[in-house]
Amino acid sequence: MKESHLKKEFDERAVNRARNIISKNFTARTMVGSGYEKKKEKHREGDIWEEDGRTWTIKNGIKQNVTKLDDAKKLAQIPLSCPKCSGSMKHHLAKKMYKIHGFCFDCTIDMEADLRKAGLYEQYEKQMMQGNMQAWAQGLEQWVQDRVAESLTFVTEDGTVEDWNNNSNGQKDELTKAVAQYLKHLKEHMQ
Repeated sequence: MKESHLKKEFDERAVNRARNIISKNFTARTMVGSGYEKKKEKHREGDIWEEDGRTWTIKNGIKQNVTKLDDAKKLAQIPLSCPKCSGSMKHHLAKKMYKIHGFCFDCTIDMEADLRKAGLYEQYEKQMMQGNMQAWAQGLEQWVQDRVAESLTFVTEDGTVEDWNNNSNGQKDELTKAVAQYLKHLKEHMQ
């Protein structure tokens, strides 16, 4: 008998594959894989942990990312029912009053009626109006500061920098002085 020599050597994977085909076992593995498996931690409701540089928690059975804006989200959320009287908060006025007072429109009307009976309504009204004016004045002051600090420089297509700031006549300084004078006058009349 004549011996034949194969010129090609077969690796273990190829031999296993041939065996699986001959034995009609098409789903069997031909190689063993190895790798790394991430350790899975079990977390429960209310747990807070850090993973991949983010902070996570579980609320109502759902994994949620903890962000810097969570407190702002809570302030913006309006409950389904009034915390004071358990009434519905569907009406647009109820939502508006909740943002101001923390309860529905009907409770606001009741509170204001009680203040009228006690003779304190005028003082309450003045405080509300002054609060609105103070917030408006702070907003105006911040707007002026932003406008004064604003820098209008642009880079053109050819790479030159154009400066569009125009303070040759001291317009920004005049604006700042005029607004400061107006706010001073406003604060005097609010008291």
